[in-house]
Amino acid sequence: MEMTRQTNGIDWAAERETVQSILFKMGDEFYGLPISLVREIIKPLPVTRFPKSPVHVEGVIDLRGRILPIINLRKMFGLAPLDITEDTRFVDLQLDGLDLGIVVDAVSEVMNIPKHVIEPAPPIIAGVEGKYLQGIARLNDKLIMLLDVDEIFGQWKKQ
Repeated sequence: MEMTRQTNGIDWAAERETVQSILFKMGDEFYGLPISLVREIIKPLPVTRFPKSPVHVEGVIDLRGRILPIINLRKMFGLAPLDITEDTRFVDLQLDGLDLGIVVDAVSEVMNIPKHVIEPAPPIIAGVEGKYLQGIARLNDKLIMLLDVDEIFGQWKKQ
């Protein structure tokens, strides 16, 4: 029989099972991505735009000799676009067979999110299709929407 150690009502074995995530803001909402996908976080660079590209594809940047496509998640999720501010960041992601950057309003922190506070995402949340979410974490006074990068960016990944 397997036993977990509990002290003061806290299951410490469950507390150790965490998802290390980078948290960022879009509007007043917090979103999270696995930190393992993040290569770096940079201040915005000049973007070279393409004619006839989808509205959420900002274009490409030259990041130290690497051409990196930049995706605007606000536009992809149907949110009103914002001007770039001092807090705006590009997050350089490395997915299986795909390197890209996303525009976020601000990067908040890196956090270990206990798996037991993550709940499945309802089908539709505030205009963002539930298929883009792996789940929602409830931490203290905030909800963190954990993005499903395979669902969001799978159309561009190499097969």
